[in-house]
Amino acid sequence: MKKIISVLLALIMVCYLAVPAFAGIDIYAVRSQIPIVVVSGDGGKIVDKDGNQLSKFSKFFTNTGEEGSKFDAKEILESIAKMTWPYFYNGVLTGDYEPYYDAVQTEVGKYFGDMVLDENGEASNGSGIEPWAQDQMYYSTHWDRRGDKGYYETDDYHFWYDWRLDPIEIADQLHDFIESISNVTGAGEVSILCRCLGTNVVAAYLNKYGTEHIHGVGFDGAVCMGAEPLSEGISGKFMIDGDGIGRILQDGNNIGLFNIDPLVIATYDLVEKSGLIDEVSHLTFDVVYKHVVQGVASALTLAAVSYPGYWACVKPADFDRGINYIFGAEGSAKRVKYAGLIEKITTYNETVKKHIPEILTKTKNSGVNVGVIAKYGLQLLPICESDNMIADSFVSAESSSFGATTGTIYKPLSESYIASQEAKGLGKYISPDKQIDASTCLFPDSTWFVKGVKHSEWTDAENKLLTTVITADRQLTVDDFDETQFMVRNPDDGNRMIPMTEENCNTENWVADEKTDHPKTIFGKLRVFFKALIEWFKLVIEKIKTK
Repeated sequence: MKKIISVLLALIMVCYLAVPAFAGIDIYAVRSQIPIVVVSGDGGKIVDKDGNQLSKFSKFFTNTGEEGSKFDAKEILESIAKMTWPYFYNGVLTGDYEPYYDAVQTEVGKYFGDMVLDENGEASNGSGIEPWAQDQMYYSTHWDRRGDKGYYETDDYHFWYDWRLDPIEIADQLHDFIESISNVTGAGEVSILCRCLGTNVVAAYLNKYGTEHIHGVGFDGAVCMGAEPLSEGISGKFMIDGDGIGRILQDGNNIGLFNIDPLVIATYDLVEKSGLIDEVSHLTFDVVYKHVVQGVASALTLAAVSYPGYWACVKPADFDRGINYIFGAEGSAKRVKYAGLIEKITTYNETVKKHIPEILTKTKNSGVNVGVIAKYGLQLLPICESDNMIADSFVSAESSSFGATTGTIYKPLSESYIASQEAKGLGKYISPDKQIDASTCLFPDSTWFVKGVKHSEWTDAENKLLTTVITADRQLTVDDFDETQFMVRNPDDGNRMIPMTEENCNTENWVADEKTDHPKTIFGKLRVFFKALIEWFKLVIEKIKTK
């Protein structure tokens, strides 16, 4: 059973985190007289000094790079367990688990080694962005791409960067890029469209360089207020949610991320409703947590994803706990070894992360157009305590909208809360599904919500809306568009959105029912178990008929 859970979690993590790295960028061609600089997330490929592509996930697949590559979690997990088991056994006998943690870091590092930064958070092995991306940026900074056509398109100026590195250092590169474009075009100013990890870079840029050459800034799927799975995972708020795994499997099937037989999902649901997964989780946390989980989490983080660019997604409330959780107490060996990395991520947390609302408010008050799109309707990665927040699979709508008040996947906003907001004249900010109150956002009148679109997907409708806002001659609001503040994906055209209504708002791929997921009585537990059993038998019978 533990192996099943491990493989499912590994599959989920790799697929959901790999998509932002490899997804193509679909830009809607918006014509503008202002150059637009696109700063995306971890979408740029990383290559070694010889130009060979590196990948944080490629070694998790068989026949990587060839058609038909398959995820091979089982073999990898068994290999790591086989190599580290003697150290774990010795830890049980002696009480000293440090050799086990070191062994885990070494073995996991074999699968991520090409992408891992050094102890100072630097790419000491000569890796970085692809030569063609560097050439494209050089070309962009020496040519006015408006040309004879007389306008700029959304992706004329794409800023490529090494998303692993310190956002403050990358902000310096962005500054040079913007200065060059401003000069070569003669426009004097540019607009910025940023997404995911790119929002951390842009926040650092605005904090350090201000808005002298900036006309507008658009945020889509922002993580600069924090991304819960990274923030809570790194700080030890780790939790395996069996129901959440089931929901995210359904999401993955419905959005085309992977194709799992419904019978497999039903079988998982049956096992989960039997209580076995909860028992395994309780055993893990109650019996071995103190000796294993924290050390393994530290080893995995340092071996795989300890990038300043990812640490920038840790919320200030989780940051100090995360430092202690991953690097140990003050004066520890890891604190000494990783002093350079710790200094970088601490500087970002203290100078940028803690001041995001102030930075963005100052930006808007300086006359810069600001637009925000937050997405939701998908299960948050089920590895953190906050996984019942409404989210786009990777960041909550509360965080990506800069402060919206939200319900949870189990409970919408309460009737009393909604009545109170309506009495204040704020009823228009309540979403038709009663999950969002946009009035508490940092920019309530220039923040839009899209339901049913995953974090790593950037639809034509999103790009068109934001680029229109950030290139307009004034600050546009939700009242200036045919689109409403709350939208859902058009079922007939996935790149378009339609206004959300009470009739079309239930776009989730699952039904979240707290009484079903967390029954409190023995009769309730029996009821949900037999319901899952009946559904499983139905699918088995269907499978037999098709055979």
